[in-house]
Amino acid sequence: MSLAGGLAEFANESSTDAYTVEWQEGSTLKEGETVTAILTSSSGDEIVGEAAVIDALVSGTDGAVLQWVDFGLKRLAGSGGYKELELALGELDHHLTMRAFISGYALTAADVVAWGALRASVIFQRNLKTKRATLGSHLVRWYEHVDSLAFARRLSDSLSHVHRQANRALKDQGSFDLGLTGIEHGKVVTRFPPEPSGYLHIGHAKAALLNEFVAKSNGGRLLIRFDDTNPSKERVEFEDSILEDLAILGIQGDALSHTSDHFQAIYEYALELIRRGLAYVDDSSLEEMREGRMHGIESKCRRLSVEENLARFQQMKEATEYGQTCCLRAKISIDNNNKAMRDPTIYRCKPERHHRTGNVWKIYPLYDFACPIVDSIEGVTHALRSSEYRDRNPQYQWFFTALDLRPVQIMDFSRMNFAYTLLSKRKLQWFVDEGRVPGWDDPRFPTVRGIKRRGMTIEALRQYVLMQGASQRDMLLDWDKIWALNKKVIDPKAPRHTALVKHGLVPTTIDGPAEAYLGSVLRHKKVAEMGTKNTVFSSQIFIGQDDACELEVGEELTLMDWGNAIVEKIEGKEPVTGLQLRLNLAGDVKSTKKKLTWLGQHPTVHPVEALLLDYDYLITKKKVDAEEDVRDYLTPVTKFEEPAIVDANVGELPVGTIIQLERKGYYIIDQVAATSQVGAVELIKIPDGKAASMAIKHTGEASVKSAASSAGNPWDKKKKGKAAAKPANALGLLSPSESSSMYEVKPVYGDIDLESASSVTSMYSTGKIY
Repeated sequence: MSLAGGLAEFANESSTDAYTVEWQEGSTLKEGETVTAILTSSSGDEIVGEAAVIDALVSGTDGAVLQWVDFGLKRLAGSGGYKELELALGELDHHLTMRAFISGYALTAADVVAWGALRASVIFQRNLKTKRATLGSHLVRWYEHVDSLAFARRLSDSLSHVHRQANRALKDQGSFDLGLTGIEHGKVVTRFPPEPSGYLHIGHAKAALLNEFVAKSNGGRLLIRFDDTNPSKERVEFEDSILEDLAILGIQGDALSHTSDHFQAIYEYALELIRRGLAYVDDSSLEEMREGRMHGIESKCRRLSVEENLARFQQMKEATEYGQTCCLRAKISIDNNNKAMRDPTIYRCKPERHHRTGNVWKIYPLYDFACPIVDSIEGVTHALRSSEYRDRNPQYQWFFTALDLRPVQIMDFSRMNFAYTLLSKRKLQWFVDEGRVPGWDDPRFPTVRGIKRRGMTIEALRQYVLMQGASQRDMLLDWDKIWALNKKVIDPKAPRHTALVKHGLVPTTIDGPAEAYLGSVLRHKKVAEMGTKNTVFSSQIFIGQDDACELEVGEELTLMDWGNAIVEKIEGKEPVTGLQLRLNLAGDVKSTKKKLTWLGQHPTVHPVEALLLDYDYLITKKKVDAEEDVRDYLTPVTKFEEPAIVDANVGELPVGTIIQLERKGYYIIDQVAATSQVGAVELIKIPDGKAASMAIKHTGEASVKSAASSAGNPWDKKKKGKAAAKPANALGLLSPSESSSMYEVKPVYGDIDLESASSVTSMYSTGKIY
């Protein structure tokens, strides 16, 4: 890059704007390189690629110069090893002994090519920093001189920008290279199979969007299938909500189905497995099965005859007393290193009513058995799912072979795990059941409708998921990037409005208009097409308490959307109870340090009562491990309310409107006054991705779990531990023996009396601070 770019910049030194060099990277490249040059001449001709650009720029060069250009390309920029480069550097240093430039008495293409090659050489650059003497003084003198010239500086700046952009793109843009094979345009079929036992969260959104992306980008079809194999969890309510969430995401499936549509076929395949001797009915206890799978111990039922297994499976189907103690297991392996392959359970007896099939079935297939069968039946060609299923992929493929089914290619991608966030539906349900949130659409929840209610746009969510790509590396993500991306989406679209905190409002008299009037102000100063809003201009206005406390008599300030004013009088002090201002509309608004928001009083147009809402994370720990009790990390207070008044225009906006409250941030209207329980417009603050808005607000200890809430919770693992030791010293610190379980080491040289500080130093002594 330094070679082609350097020659182009050098050419422009003698012929202004003769060439324009452009750097591109990634999928935009014409030659498939990572970063390359595109050179455009003044005539409009385009030359693409490093080698082609160099050839074009050195054509017509003097023969002596061309020899050194060839030296630079082959000896300095070539693919030879360290020894070859060392010899070339020594030769060039000797040549430059009595020369300022390589060829002739002025800078030529020979200097530019040699400099570009050395600038790109990792070995040369390292030695230039740490072993300058080994390079030769003449070579170093020449290189640093060329490196200081204008063309070199311009090139360095442009390349630095290109690399920053490329690195940022690589960091943000995930790879979609899943290694999928058998892609035929128009024949690709993917599926999104949610269980109708909860609402979609941001992790599900990634799965749905990636499956849609693979299907649509290859002219294929996306199937939506409800995996309704567990009647104790599923409800029609959740099916409806999932379809609504998919619509919110802008995802429209090409077909809708249920796993229960295929219960009869799945049952027949289970019988076939038994007949082939590849499945058996196990009546072992749950503890016995868990122990056997953990330690690779064969079940006592594994060698039963086909006839006995068929008879037992019939009892399961009829849900007899004995049948309810059994399950059907695939006969794969008892000691496979992948424990998912150790005779997994594929059918269970659950005599509960199914929300679609009623009481027809009393046995239900597990997801791992039903999924490959239904995928094959419904024509799925490529199954994409999150990496939590990775260990079960071999099991998925085993069923195709065992049952002679059409195989489906399966690939996985990383889950989107966020800091301070729970994605387990079981644990989120606990927050709802315990009344810690009013519902699944709560703004603190990572559900699709929860983050949408908090102000996340679907455009930003889709962009973020596609930026993540199909990476297979699991990461704990912070929320800052997705909210920063959301800010970029909403900023050009969000009209500007004014809000003042209600507590401590300061009535202000201003020598303004004799009578209050309505004036028109742009809703968005940078987007005139958004139109105007009505603003009250009056001699009686309100200013916020925080702003008023910082003012001084005689100070000039700017009233936003009006002009400058000078403080004439301040009544009261912390709190300020009144202000008097004198308009100075001729003043320069750029000269003032304080730009104040304000609201005018009008006989008929009044500010609107509002409630500003903000939220904290539900938990105080970034990542809660599986063995930890989440109730130990519950944030005590997660909802914050601040009464305010807003300009009258806000009262006319519908629910879901995103606005910017000047000097406060972005907000989304959650409730209009007519439907609000407090009779005010309720606005939820939208995080903007900045550190202040993303930091956890709670700074104290997590709330202590109560005994009453321990029943029926998803974190009922018993914890063992000793009671905390009681500090015995003045600072409340544990003694070494109390804080460490390490063995005690006796003094090696016995007890030695050390001299006091005063006997070994002349510095003054300091008494004990504590």
